[in-house]
Amino acid sequence: MVKITIEDLSFSYGSNKILDGLDIVVGDSEILSLVGPNGSGKTTLIKCIDRILKPEGRILLDGGRDIRSMSSKEVARYIGYVPQSSSGFLSTTVFDTILMGRKPHMGWRVGDEDIDHVVKIMKLLHVEEFALRDFNELSGGQKQRVLIARALCQEPEVLLLDEPTSNLDVKHQLEVMDIVTSLVKSTGISAVMAIHDLNLAARYSDTLVMLKDGKVYARGDPKTLLTEENIRTIFGVEAVVINSLDRPYVVPVRPLNGDGHDI
Repeated sequence: MVKITIEDLSFSYGSNKILDGLDIVVGDSEILSLVGPNGSGKTTLIKCIDRILKPEGRILLDGGRDIRSMSSKEVARYIGYVPQSSSGFLSTTVFDTILMGRKPHMGWRVGDEDIDHVVKIMKLLHVEEFALRDFNELSGGQKQRVLIARALCQEPEVLLLDEPTSNLDVKHQLEVMDIVTSLVKSTGISAVMAIHDLNLAARYSDTLVMLKDGKVYARGDPKTLLTEENIRTIFGVEAVVINSLDRPYVVPVRPLNGDGHDI
């Protein structure tokens, strides 16, 4: 079953083309990670899928519905978005922040079903202990869990995550990625992540999409794609790839200059 089909998608900021003719399919219960250097279009693609940006081309959701023909509420019921930064959020309690995720399902008033759903999600992500604390007073790892909880309250089919481990220490990086993996495998939703850390992407992803200059350079499983040659081509870095625990791990050695030689 296919959750999202992206066909010939392009996007430009003025004359600066960021995405150029992308074709990507997101499958059922799949964790798909977008990897590539800064400026390759990872975050832009996430925002196009969530209709924050309006690209050329087509984005089709389950059943072949063009996202452009759907209302904002319909899209919000299908796609949950976890932004890269938590800055700009109003000073509200954790409970109220998560409750915002019920907006696509609520009428004029908050119902018992909405409250029950928030409590269930809070317990699932282990944030119930600080339900009444101000969201802006939480640590980075706690905020990330709350934002994932808010997105899950939308009851989405697809979870979009823009750099979900940015600004987190190693423990909280693993914690957040374990949560995402568990949710995908237990609920049947799919996840699309823009992520910098190649080793986290290798460990937790079913599929990698390598972006370079706004185009899909390669798509496949981490074992196939994370080669020393691909890392040299995509990132301009000489690296050693070690296979351990049935996954490739990337050890950067040195940057390369524009012609592929050592700096």
